[in-house]
Amino acid sequence: MKKTKHNTTLYPTRMTAIFCVLMMTILLFAGCGGSDGGEEQGQTQNTSRAAEEASQENTATTSFTDDCGRQVEVPEQITSVVASGSLAQIILYAAAPDTLMAINGAWTEDAAAYTDEKYLNLPQIGSFFGNHDLNYEEIAKLSPQIVIDVGEDKPDMESNLQDITDKTGIPAVHISADYNTMDQAFEKLGELLNRQEETRALADFSKETMDLAEETMKKVKKKKTVMYCTQEDGLNVLAKDSYHSQIIDWLSDNVAEVDDPSSQGSGNEVNLEQMMIWDPDVIIFAPGSYYDYVADDPAWQTLSAIKKGSYYEVPSGPYNWMGSPPSSNRILGILWMAKLLYPEQADYDLEEKTMEYYRLFYHCELTEDGYEALVRNSILK
Repeated sequence: MKKTKHNTTLYPTRMTAIFCVLMMTILLFAGCGGSDGGEEQGQTQNTSRAAEEASQENTATTSFTDDCGRQVEVPEQITSVVASGSLAQIILYAAAPDTLMAINGAWTEDAAAYTDEKYLNLPQIGSFFGNHDLNYEEIAKLSPQIVIDVGEDKPDMESNLQDITDKTGIPAVHISADYNTMDQAFEKLGELLNRQEETRALADFSKETMDLAEETMKKVKKKKTVMYCTQEDGLNVLAKDSYHSQIIDWLSDNVAEVDDPSSQGSGNEVNLEQMMIWDPDVIIFAPGSYYDYVADDPAWQTLSAIKKGSYYEVPSGPYNWMGSPPSSNRILGILWMAKLLYPEQADYDLEEKTMEYYRLFYHCELTEDGYEALVRNSILK
């Protein structure tokens, strides 16, 4: 009886112990499960918070004062842009090529030698100025964060920019730029795009070029007379006091004086009789003009510059160094023309400067052979 009673007494005690162990195990697993769920919930919350912060960064705006004096709300972080025209495109390509979503016109045939392929295949949207064929529908479809105009201050610029915004729903800003204020334009663009480091290098090169040219011209006692010819037959000139002739007017005595200077890059049409009257010391031909044929053309041989061989072709690749369009490429044109006309006074290495320009503005490492090919019909003639 005692034995039976003893066994009966021990049984509930053993069962209680087992029950306690089981309960502890269940609670332990439940606690682990609760911990995992808490971590997952925390991770989810952190992910959501990061996404929200990123979204806020992408949509956050700031006020930018453009060179029309307009206060324009623009994204704080700009990563996608289109240019209003080719002039602005060249400058944007120099400062922030990765932001460009389109080009304004077809690249030249030789552009592939200097330009990354991914930029050659961008969609074309036309230009607000120049060809006046800006494709508003395509811009709206691309949906860039901003449209940027860089260049000449035009009287109706404010209404032009508003027109772009009205038709695309995208903010548009203007930054003033001329051949002698290119450094300021790059600084302003750096402020807008938050690319101050990149644009500082471009601004410095532009300012240094102006300083070099000014020092050169101080040494020149008498400017050479020059005529700049365009078009396939060479019978158009960049007339004195036109926007496109600014560098020519500064560095030389531009003989092409007409009553109504054209605002177009093609210049004013004239005839050989008028050219004979002007009879300049030097004739400069735009790329693709009549340079290759004048030596065998008896009519052109009546001009002193052709007889003496004092005629040259502007280097080009991917853009004309002297303009067309008149953008930051004219900075290189200044260096080239000053060295061409006044080699003794222009105290700098043009090849070295050209290679630096291509590295900074075109993101291209120009070789010595590449340089020689560019200046074959001018400096190395």
